[in-house]
Amino acid sequence: MAKKGILLLCAATILLTTAICVHSANAESGSSGEIAMELSTGAVLEESNADRKLPMASTTKIMTAIIVIEENDLDEVITVPDEAVGVEGSSIYLKKEEQIDIRDLLYGLMLRSGNDSAAALAIHNSGSIENFVEKMNAKAKSIGAENTQFKNPSGLPDDEHYTTARDLCAIARYAMQNRIFREVVATKSYKGKFRSYSNKNKMLYNYSGANGVKTGYTIKAGRCLVSSAERNGMNVICVVLNSPDMYLRSEQILDECFANYKLIEICENMAFMSDKVLCKLPKSIKFVAKQVQKINFKVIPYDNLKNIKSGDLVAKLEISNQNGLILSENLYSIINR
Repeated sequence: MAKKGILLLCAATILLTTAICVHSANAESGSSGEIAMELSTGAVLEESNADRKLPMASTTKIMTAIIVIEENDLDEVITVPDEAVGVEGSSIYLKKEEQIDIRDLLYGLMLRSGNDSAAALAIHNSGSIENFVEKMNAKAKSIGAENTQFKNPSGLPDDEHYTTARDLCAIARYAMQNRIFREVVATKSYKGKFRSYSNKNKMLYNYSGANGVKTGYTIKAGRCLVSSAERNGMNVICVVLNSPDMYLRSEQILDECFANYKLIEICENMAFMSDKVLCKLPKSIKFVAKQVQKINFKVIPYDNLKNIKSGDLVAKLEISNQNGLILSENLYSIINR
């Protein structure tokens, strides 16, 4: 009887331990983050758990790519370092002492997600992967990605390698303002001097207006996708981290953003009238508004202005909707009075 009781106790303990493990695994797999931003303004259009720290797999390579683009001659031919041969995970199968240019490594990094390419680029740029990672973290902070930490240039699993959907979107937004980066991540098929690739990112083939940017997957991070698309002059960047159907979810978020929002631009050469003085903005401005919102413009003259010359500050432009003020900008005279 005593033995039976011990056996039952052991069985209960095993079941309880299993339940705890399953619960922990499910809790981890349920951790996700999402956000969508308009590219030119940084306006947040949708978000869910956007500040939750999560692993990001190969979307890490967005940071690797933009540093290389900004700092390296893409036509330079290098010799593949030993440390970049046989790197675990996705690969472009670099060979020892192979000659290849930075451009082909860059496209291999972003189109085929080559971890070996990431290592080769990092070592060439900074002398070592460790030095390059320091540069990645400094760059993240300069962009405003305060809740991001990199431990490698590829996104291989590491407990101290993480970001948030908000931070990753900010990094992607920064990168997408670089012409070369935009060209790379929008490329479906590439033929270089040394290598040729097709892009793994299915958004480019299946979603209207898609123009980037990077996929990612590890068991720890789950399925991650940073996507970008442009319609009717508005470009939206979407980040989903640990999303089981990352393509479908990204399409849903992008569809909602394009259906619900519009980008409005006021050009600097547009004239306004303030107390019989023609005036204009110092530069063009853009802002995001909901499709159904009515936008109001109000010019408020400054008091006691005399002997006005072209370029003088004369008024303030207030832009609002039914919920209140969206933004205000100064207006400057374009005539002498």
